[in-house]
Amino acid sequence: MSPTLGAGATRTVGTPKIDLNSDLGEGSTMAQMARDRAILSVVSSANIACGFHAGDTETMSETVRNASEYGVTVGAHVSYYDREGFGRRELNISTAKLKSDLAYQIGALKAITTLNGTTVSYIKPHGALYNRIAYDDTQARAVVETIATIDSRLVLLTLPGSVAMQVAQELGICAIAEGFADRAYTDDGRLVPRTIPGSVITDPDEVVQRALQMARDGTVTSSDGKVLRLDARSICLHSDTDGAAALSQQIRLALEFAGITVTSFIPTC
Repeated sequence: MSPTLGAGATRTVGTPKIDLNSDLGEGSTMAQMARDRAILSVVSSANIACGFHAGDTETMSETVRNASEYGVTVGAHVSYYDREGFGRRELNISTAKLKSDLAYQIGALKAITTLNGTTVSYIKPHGALYNRIAYDDTQARAVVETIATIDSRLVLLTLPGSVAMQVAQELGICAIAEGFADRAYTDDGRLVPRTIPGSVITDPDEVVQRALQMARDGTVTSSDGKVLRLDARSICLHSDTDGAAALSQQIRLALEFAGITVTSFIPTC
């Protein structure tokens, strides 16, 4: 029997539906924006950088407009204020500071979506903050409490079995379990740190097969070959992974060929 990564908003076994998301708006060059647009033509949810690890008002606005054009659900990709480290450095900041930083980012994207006739539907922490709230009750609680205060209808996208998911359940916030097609897992269900070789998976066949395994079987195989119960309702492919635009298209085609519908986890939870 496979180890479980935790309960929560669990995918119903046999239901041929999955969300496909990507971290977008993290670069402003023409090539990066073209890549993001190509990915938006494929995914069902877009995690848009809110300026703290990457992005600015111009990239946020263009990504929101493109997401709206393709009917893609918009989420706020919030992070520590760490542009130099791309939000991948763990920061020990006060709860008050973290809450204020989160509110600033969510508020900014909410205003931009309103300006463009759409809305923010969910929150996905980025990088070090995402990993931190998987085990740190204090910072997980700060994230979830901020969501509850700003708009309790917002959904939290997080690692299955994380402390953040447990806190969300406690505070009545909808939490959706997420899997990563292009990231390696440890035997305890955490993401392998990016400092370790092989932590990012770029082989197209492997990435596609991992996405199919997550969507079809509700499992993921760790770096050491252990099959872990995942029950993810959303699958992420990072836009900065080599060949991300082509990979996203291959994943979607493979999922649809397998009879799995790619659709946002909004509005149901």
